[in-house]
Amino acid sequence: MPRVLLRELLNAEHLGLRLLHAPPGGLERPVGRVITTDLLEPSRYLSGGELVISGLVWRRAPADSERFVASLADGGAVALAAGAALLGTVPDDVVEACRRHDVPLLEVPVEVAFADVTEYLASTESTHTSASLVRQRQLLAEIAAGRTLDELATRMSAETGAVCRVVTATGRHVVPGPAPLLTEDLDRVSREFLRAGRLPVVAAGNPSYTLFPVGSGLSNRLVSWIVVTEGSLDDEGTDAVNEFAAIVSLDRSRRDEGLRAVRPIAEEALALVESGGSQLEVAARLRQAGVDPAAPLVAMVVGLSDKPDLLDLTRTLVEDVALGLGPPVVAVGRDNHVIALLPAVPDLRESLRSAFGRLAPGLGRAHLTVGVSNPASTGALVGALDEARFARRLAEARQVPVAVVSADEVTSHVILLATVPDDVRRAYALRVLGRVLEYDERNDAGLVETLEAFMACDGSWSRTAQELHVHVNTVRYRIERVEELTGRDLSRLEDRVDVFLALRSL
Repeated sequence: MPRVLLRELLNAEHLGLRLLHAPPGGLERPVGRVITTDLLEPSRYLSGGELVISGLVWRRAPADSERFVASLADGGAVALAAGAALLGTVPDDVVEACRRHDVPLLEVPVEVAFADVTEYLASTESTHTSASLVRQRQLLAEIAAGRTLDELATRMSAETGAVCRVVTATGRHVVPGPAPLLTEDLDRVSREFLRAGRLPVVAAGNPSYTLFPVGSGLSNRLVSWIVVTEGSLDDEGTDAVNEFAAIVSLDRSRRDEGLRAVRPIAEEALALVESGGSQLEVAARLRQAGVDPAAPLVAMVVGLSDKPDLLDLTRTLVEDVALGLGPPVVAVGRDNHVIALLPAVPDLRESLRSAFGRLAPGLGRAHLTVGVSNPASTGALVGALDEARFARRLAEARQVPVAVVSADEVTSHVILLATVPDDVRRAYALRVLGRVLEYDERNDAGLVETLEAFMACDGSWSRTAQELHVHVNTVRYRIERVEELTGRDLSRLEDRVDVFLALRSL
């Protein structure tokens, strides 16, 4: 339901309210309900969005102003309307407390009853509601008639005189308007939207933008859509944009349903890649997901503080970024990280850094880590995934809110193996370690486990024994058995490199 803005209340001449303080954008705050109180700490009775009217009876000393206004801010009050009847004026300490806590402050003249303010808000909201219902019906009728969001945004721009666009927090243009926003403007819009205490908010600059949330204000802003208007809006224009945002929310729900419908196909495609499925099977699943299997693909692995409860949020973020680059495959991998297979478009790494970097102001204490592979053919996607996973682990070490590491920054055997087709890697691993794997399968001898520990411990018998919690003679026996089965002498560097690469190719 549309609400009256503080600016409208201030402009009601018959009330004669006087503005004593308003933070930037403060007069654009909508009034949810009105509460009259003279309690010193009324926050427990506030649910957010209230205009608090007070006769200042609670003020016995200047220090009381800080306690009262701080309580209003904690409770999410929209503004304070202070009566001047008791003290003859609103004291300076009340004004200063409102400045400190960014609470707009209006003075109610002695001759104006608090009930007059309440009645005005009720009557104005009723008028807004009637106009809103008419607009909603018109917009819904146009959607039903097949109008697109782009067409409705063009209509909103014409009606309000303010260019209207829809973007996401990562900077993807859902509705680009007459032209997409410049990169620096997208950065500013995302930053102000994610940092704002209340919405809508004005992103100051040249030009300035007013940012409206799409959908519930309680949703996570990292995955929100934003209606961005360029230019100033009057009261009617603001109401119109709010109604447009509600229609955008409906359209987003429809699009989200479409994304959820293709997720099972994406999960099957990734499972085939990770399990070493045949190239023909992988290509068929990629094609079903809308991805061209003949074109080079880039693997991307993303983690958000490595918390399983954030997987759905992470996947939504990755889907949003990926959709701005081309048809993607996005699914949760076997290591509980979100994986995307993306078309190898020009400037891909720079685009990913920009998109994910815009989320930093809204991450709080969380860390977003991204690893990106080099382009690979369908037959070498397992190697690309290894490459991206290794790059993401390097990103974890950077200890910054958002870290994106590409394969170009990685110097390792991972890069070498990633360039080799998956079937060639598997054949090499079986050629070197096939007899060891068969022996383990028949006897459960732990040879591969011991070999991996031996390599990780740089060939140290004692350290390997400590790592595996076995006697050092057990380690010697198992390694000797590995050497017999492979025909390699692990004291020689060349043979050790062969075995090491074979282990990494399994």
